[in-house]
This record gives sequence, structure tokens and C-alpha cells, in this order.
Amino acid sequence: MADPTRILITGASGFVGRHLVAALGRDCPEATLFTDFFDMRDPRAAEAAVRAAAPDACVHLAGIASPVQARLEPDMAWQVNLIGTLNLARAILDAVPACRFLFVSTSEVYGASFRPGTPLDETAMLAPMNTYAATKAAADLAIGAMVHAGLRAIRVRPFNHTGPGQTNAYVVSAFAEQLARIGAGSQGPSMKVGGLRPERDFLDVRDVCAAYVACLTAPDTVLLPGTILNLASGTPRSIESVLNDLCRIAGLTPAIESDAGLQRPSDIPRACGDSGLARRLLGWQPKIAWEQTLTDVLTDWRDRLT
Repeated sequence: MADPTRILITGASGFVGRHLVAALGRDCPEATLFTDFFDMRDPRAAEAAVRAAAPDACVHLAGIASPVQARLEPDMAWQVNLIGTLNLARAILDAVPACRFLFVSTSEVYGASFRPGTPLDETAMLAPMNTYAATKAAADLAIGAMVHAGLRAIRVRPFNHTGPGQTNAYVVSAFAEQLARIGAGSQGPSMKVGGLRPERDFLDVRDVCAAYVACLTAPDTVLLPGTILNLASGTPRSIESVLNDLCRIAGLTPAIESDAGLQRPSDIPRACGDSGLARRLLGWQPKIAWEQTLTDVLTDWRDRLT
């Protein structure tokens, strides 16, 4: 498709949304962005928002994104992540069927398929292991089915991503906040951590947003409706190595205290992705060095605490 001129973004005020708005402002300066909040659980609100924006592209980021929140509020997670997604997709199919719909899923949908420890591509079985992953997998499959009804949907499954502005509900940002507080003297010289052995495939949120922009601007001949793309670095990193890297960058050697409350009950030992298809179709690959990502997250927390 030609570069979109009217882009509807759900969840634009969230962590990823703010980075995406900045990326689109830079890479698609002629596009009008529609970022107003609406309650996707209400089909009439979704329809009204779609008709008002009349988008030629939509990025669906909004949802219950924290596995902890989804576990504590499962009904809300299902209503937002599944029913809200269906309401939005149906509104787009009815009102603006030519609109390219970018559904942001998650690597968590692969769940138990990670257990052998090998990098997974898009053909891996969906086997969610927690409420958050289950709600996203259900929405992912539903959107895939709607492609056969005419929805021009692309599904992306990003792996763990972090960067400046992320909340402390996620491990990299949680570590960085504690180190910033220790450095500022507002926290004692010790850190509380969960499991350190699991290995995860981390990305910078700005690289992820570059992939989303590429998905919006790729020609129809390159990115067909129904395409699924993993977004991954292909490099698993242990949580312990992330902690050690951040401590080194911060110049601190805090005492490390294990906190049972931070353990995730369904953790798998190693999760790693294969993003070869995104590289072949979009020319996408991560560009921001891991050291830079961690430095930026730590700097962001230091700035927030001043």
C-alpha cells in the first residue's frame, strides 16, 4: 500500500504507543494520527471511533499488557484483550474494509512451545501458559480467522521489549528503578529480584516500533493480509546477565535479595525467537545496541526521580 495518510492507534498513551507516535511523526510526517481513547469493550464506541477516523491503517496496541494484572483481573483481561479486539476489528471490516489492520500480539502466545529451548518461528504452536497469553492467543487466532472474511490484518508477535518510559512492572525497568533509587540515596544498598535463571529474547522498544512502521508502509505485494511476523533479536539473555549489566552501567554493587513475590509461576527456562521472515519481507532487524538500551532505561529512571 502507499504510505498511510490516516492512522488510528489504540493504546497511543501507553509505553509502546508513545514511542510509536514519535516514530510515525518522524517517518510518516504527512499522516494524520488518531489517538483518542475509547472503550473497546463497547462495540458502539469502537464503531464511532473508526467511522470518525476513517483510517487507511490501524495499529492495535491497547490491552491489558501486564501478565500480573491479567492474573489478578482475568475477566477484565478477556473483555479487553479478546472482546475489545473483536469489536475493533469488526468495526474496521464494516466501515473501512480497505484499512490495513496491524494486530500486536505477543511472543507469550507460544508458551510451552518454548520448552525445547530452540528459537521459534511463526509456525510454532500457540500454547499459552498464563491468562495474559491465553487472551492474546485467542485474539490472535480470531484475527487470523477474520482475514478470510476480508480483514486486511497483519499479526506481529514481538518478544520482550524495553526502553525509556517503561513502568516498573517489567523486569528491566524494575531493576533500573531500584538502581536509580540506590544511586539517589532513596533506597538502601540492596535489590529485590525474582527468578534470575530464565533466559529471554530482549528488544529495544524503538526497534519494535520501527518494525510496526515498516508493516504500515510495506507494499501490498510484500505484506499480504494474513501475514504473521515474529519480532525478535534471536539472542537469549539470562535475567541475571541483565541485572549484572545494569549494575555495571550504574557503577553499583548492591546486595541481591530473592523475593518470592516476584517469581512468575509459569516461567519457562528459555524463550528465543526467529525473526527471519521479518528480515526477508521488511528488511527489519534490531539496530540499537543492548548496552545503549540499558543505559537509556537507567538514565530515564534517574531523570524521573530528580
